[in-house]
Amino acid sequence: MIQWTEEQQMVRDAVRQFVEAEVAPRRDELEFGDTPPYDVLRKLYSTFGMDTMARERFKRQIEFEKSVEEAIAKGEEPPTKESSGGGDGSITMIPIIELCRYSPGLVTAMGVSTGLTASAITSKGTIRQKERWALDLLTLDKIGAWAITEPGSGSDAFGSMKATARRDGDEYVLNGSKTFITNGPYADTIVFICKLDEGNPPEERKVLSFVLDSGMPGLEQSKPLRKMGMHSSPTGELFLDDVRVGIDRLIGETEDMPKGGREGAKATFLMERAGVAAMALGMIEKCLELSVEYAKDRVQFGQPIGQFQLIQEKLARMEVARLNVQNLVFRTIESQAAAARGEEMAMTLAEASAMKLYSARAATEVALEAVQIFGGNGYMSEYQVEQLARDAKVLQIYAGTDEIQITHIARALLA
Repeated sequence: MIQWTEEQQMVRDAVRQFVEAEVAPRRDELEFGDTPPYDVLRKLYSTFGMDTMARERFKRQIEFEKSVEEAIAKGEEPPTKESSGGGDGSITMIPIIELCRYSPGLVTAMGVSTGLTASAITSKGTIRQKERWALDLLTLDKIGAWAITEPGSGSDAFGSMKATARRDGDEYVLNGSKTFITNGPYADTIVFICKLDEGNPPEERKVLSFVLDSGMPGLEQSKPLRKMGMHSSPTGELFLDDVRVGIDRLIGETEDMPKGGREGAKATFLMERAGVAAMALGMIEKCLELSVEYAKDRVQFGQPIGQFQLIQEKLARMEVARLNVQNLVFRTIESQAAAARGEEMAMTLAEASAMKLYSARAATEVALEAVQIFGGNGYMSEYQVEQLARDAKVLQIYAGTDEIQITHIARALLA
């Protein structure tokens, strides 16, 4: 895939029209008015039938999983899942790209709910747990939060994890706190990742994931935190004080999940890192578009600044970044299609890390150069490049910092 197909361009144009009509006019409200983004996202889902498609996919998946369980219970050969015909990853990528042209925070709020939180349940949960929680997350009927980061932990999420689950009869008692949690203030459903406290050293403890509902006794969700960028994505803290849960809330309903909770968490990181490329592409496209327009219109020393070679170099480098990141997005779409066809083209963690590292750096550099082209105007919140520069920086931090991506890439090369 080297360019968007005609059908994909039609989808892109339709989504762009929605974003320009529904998101662009509310940019200040979302950025500075503490307005939760969920109504806008739900309208996006309903307008393009994304909620209906999610329900249909979920229904087919559950029916297949139940047929497998029934066959195994009868001692019969379980059915083989039919190929989906390749799928079209662009259906997921295009809304991400278009939303990020105006409000990248919307993508973060959406992706953590329908992506990270839902996939944590659909990938490792029982059929009963999927039916109980996952579908509402996939359709945005409920908002999800994926809680792994703790105060003081940062990149060492597992090694520094202090949140615990302690057995008490047939229940678990959960304690601990989480921070920098996307959707934390408003989440209806929370995947809480912690360590099983059996009196053993912390580094030897199993990592478990529990599903919590807002309003449970002992669970406190903070107000939105103030932060540098991504203002349209609410971020908060979670505090658990003797929250009691049954095994029905332990994802998988067993402490002995294959490969354990660590691998499940790493799988969500892989998905999140691949998605950063689509976010970066939307930001880069908008920064380049705005910069080209400004370079044509802004006159200094008697001519448009686009006539100066130093400005031309900045624009040219932006275009190179756009092409490179777009190609990474195309590769992701092709990889997803191949995987859906049963072909061996799955993305490794190192590849996702490389994609995330380059895309995040490119988006940050392009956004800062856009501010430079705009000069003093670019530093003012009246101009959109100011927002995009603030928003882009976090791409180098969340889903693993640049330094963590480099470690994963280098280890894979040296293995």
